[in-house]
Amino acid sequence: MIKFSRPALLICTAISFALSSAAFAQQQAEPDKEKPTTTSEEPAKKKSATYLSPIILYGDGVGDPYRTTAPVSHVTADEIEQFGNKNIDDVIRATPGAATRDNVQNPGVAVNIRGMEGSGRVNMMVDGVRQNFRFTGHEAQGFVYVDPAFLSGIDISRGYVSGVGGGNALMGSANFRTYDVEDLISDGKNYGGIASVTYGTNNGGWSESAIGAYRFNDTFAVLGGISKRDPGNYKNADGQTVNFTEQDQISGLFKAEFTPNEEHSLKLGANLYNNDFMANSYYQTIGSRIFTANYAYTPGNDWVDLRINAYYSDLEMLYDRPATTGSNAGRDIRDVGTGFDISNTSRFSVGDVAVKMNYGLEYFADDYDVVNSTAVPGRGVNGPGNSANYSLFSSTQFIYGIADLTLGLRYDHSSLTGTGSISPTNPYGMPGGPFTVDRSEGRFNPSITLALNPVPWFQPYVTYAHTSRPPTINEVFVGGQHPGMGPPQFFFHNPFLLPEKSRGWEVGANFNFDDLAVDGDRLGLKANYFNNRIEDYVVANFDGGTHFANVPGTSTVQGVEIQAAYDSGGYFGSLAYTYTHSDLPSQVNGFGAQSYLPEHMLTATLGARFLDQKLTVGARTYVVSESYIGEINVAPGDSPYEPSYGLVDLFANYKFDNGLEISANVSNLLDKSYSPALSTPPGGSPIETGWGRTFFLTAKATF
Repeated sequence: MIKFSRPALLICTAISFALSSAAFAQQQAEPDKEKPTTTSEEPAKKKSATYLSPIILYGDGVGDPYRTTAPVSHVTADEIEQFGNKNIDDVIRATPGAATRDNVQNPGVAVNIRGMEGSGRVNMMVDGVRQNFRFTGHEAQGFVYVDPAFLSGIDISRGYVSGVGGGNALMGSANFRTYDVEDLISDGKNYGGIASVTYGTNNGGWSESAIGAYRFNDTFAVLGGISKRDPGNYKNADGQTVNFTEQDQISGLFKAEFTPNEEHSLKLGANLYNNDFMANSYYQTIGSRIFTANYAYTPGNDWVDLRINAYYSDLEMLYDRPATTGSNAGRDIRDVGTGFDISNTSRFSVGDVAVKMNYGLEYFADDYDVVNSTAVPGRGVNGPGNSANYSLFSSTQFIYGIADLTLGLRYDHSSLTGTGSISPTNPYGMPGGPFTVDRSEGRFNPSITLALNPVPWFQPYVTYAHTSRPPTINEVFVGGQHPGMGPPQFFFHNPFLLPEKSRGWEVGANFNFDDLAVDGDRLGLKANYFNNRIEDYVVANFDGGTHFANVPGTSTVQGVEIQAAYDSGGYFGSLAYTYTHSDLPSQVNGFGAQSYLPEHMLTATLGARFLDQKLTVGARTYVVSESYIGEINVAPGDSPYEPSYGLVDLFANYKFDNGLEISANVSNLLDKSYSPALSTPPGGSPIETGWGRTFFLTAKATF
């Protein structure tokens, strides 16, 4: 792939900074022009929005997690900007119950929820578009590729997911939301944007982005953005270079909004991503193209709140050339995903009972194609295939007095087709030679939630739910020979795989306190216990040959998740804690990757604001206990546990009156030598993969 130069992007960024200053100058020069008036209750809100710190503790637009009777978390754009300089993984790991597979070479994000990851166990999406690209190798089976510069937030749901996005998701979902026009244009203006430049030491390198929106009239608006970053090989705290961790990434974001009247709206979007990197012994190129269409019909009555969304996603991975002595360059893996969803929300009353119903359909299909190396066409384990899935869902909430009862039901149906050829020595007793798979299956997954609202500050709830996940194309059609050097190692298809099934319950509570210590402050606390029993869990099996197989019996994953946030204006803090205990059989490094969460994970943030809230300073600490990686992944006599570690970051942010701001971050302040939990060492190297002490400086203009 051609290396991209950055002059054009630097010019765009410089223009954006100039626009920001010019816009402020115009405001100063025209003080007597009419300005929108506000009610007596609005000034504090407006001021908070102007001098907002990098840490926003309570989400808006997507719901407040501290008032939601489900285990949900929201990562804001401010958190991504302040703590996601190295990668998005750091901000996801700062939410309870969630982590990521940390591959320092692969720029993709593999979200882990409650020790489950890969193969669709967590539905990962970009703007609601499922990212089902997967490959079988020495890594998690499933990554999402998205530029953090374009993210307005990340919504994480743990466990059962009602509504759109919950189909065939065993343990939750993560939706990476990109900026919309409304995120950039303030009330009373017809344009808005963000331009940002970041430099990181320790080969963190330069990152530049510019994104802007323009509203032509009440009917039509557009948004466009471009982003570039190319970090190099960084060093760990021992001074050792972590090789093959460089990237060359460029991304583009385009959106258009049509709003002919208050009842109808149509949004079109395109998200383009390209990256060159080295992983799994080969230099690789990733190209991702996501196209979306979102229609809403909101006539203003209680019966109709209709949403129709459609998408096309095309992601291709090319193995360009080997990093060392590999002979299988030229392999090409491509997944084309298409889908749509239709949902409606109706509200009505039956006597004294208020009822809210959300119901609809989602459909998604994948065409997965693989071309092996022309030099060694017989080597390669990822088999092609097609899948199609649909899900019918309904969630009905009954509200009576202090009690809320929510009944949910979804029917998940999946089909899988493809062909392959299997050796006569296969472990299933199948006759050798070509075979065809054409299978389909469906399952009902119910849920029930009971919540109480006895007082404004306390909201307990309990949930019981079923979820399931069908086998993926990669699990069923894996086969052939190992693509690496050396004697042939054979893999076998398994057309007999069963779906994974989960029955889980959880009990939790939300606590909300206003004006607790000083006027205007707020404390939010969310805590829950979960217990999931998993049947027919799919892992690597080596009996009679390497293949995927269901584990007989039932395994249990249970734990506690706590998140809290306090903000008084002058001071703020947040906490995320996870305790997880699992008796799931281990995934195998090399044929996928082990996915156990550490038993204890804690992230704590403390900060203060000064100078009329223009200056924000603070610290964040990460504490991770030792983590089990499975006996099967270590040599006899070696410990199956990775060591614990603790890290400290510092951050500061200053906002000028003209829309400019400067942010600084010190990552791994104490220069601690460590490897992140769930990490993959590059090329099997024994060195620690955690970044050594690194400084990031960001200049940002909002206009």
